[in-house]
Amino acid sequence: MNISEDMVKEIILEVLKEMQGDEKTAARQEGSAPQLQFQELGTAKVGTNRNEVVIGVPPAFGVAMTQTIIDIPHKEVLKEIMAGIEEEGLKYRLIRVNKTADVGFIAHETAKLSGSGIGIGTISRGTTVIHQRDLAPLQNLELFSQSPLVEKETFRAIGRNAAKYAKGEQPNPVPVRNDPMARPKYQGLAALLHNKEVLHVRPDESSTELTVQL
Repeated sequence: MNISEDMVKEIILEVLKEMQGDEKTAARQEGSAPQLQFQELGTAKVGTNRNEVVIGVPPAFGVAMTQTIIDIPHKEVLKEIMAGIEEEGLKYRLIRVNKTADVGFIAHETAKLSGSGIGIGTISRGTTVIHQRDLAPLQNLELFSQSPLVEKETFRAIGRNAAKYAKGEQPNPVPVRNDPMARPKYQGLAALLHNKEVLHVRPDESSTELTVQL
């Protein structure tokens, strides 16, 4: 796709216009979907079940922030990931990583706590990573960095692929749409949502194991 100078100017003007309303949009997102009902089960421990995949979320997920950047409720995000894992015959475990809002480090924490060594980290706006225990934090198995392109079916496929990795398979990467306009269109809102997410981080707290009512 060739991007002309006029198109760039149009995008910049659109982004500036959106940024003026981004704070209102971000505020609406916090209350536009119901909060999830989580129950804390204590400090998250290293699992012993080789047939599990651990899912990790940051402190604001499902509580202070309740849907992704493209308005997918966090309830649906978890339902799809969990369903994908179960479709492959594996179990899931859910934790809240309190010390960071960085999706790579959340995913790495889940992988270290997972009995299979495979974990999924997803943050409130929808950015998601599949990680493996013996990889460095900034490495990963699959990265879904463009949150506006991570749709419901993508989350389900992420769950399936994570389970396949846990079974020792080498699945094809989850296909994701390519849209060069997504970054300039959403970058203002993404920055604001990131700032809101970081406000809820508790760097001195250990990860906690959760159950959730979906």
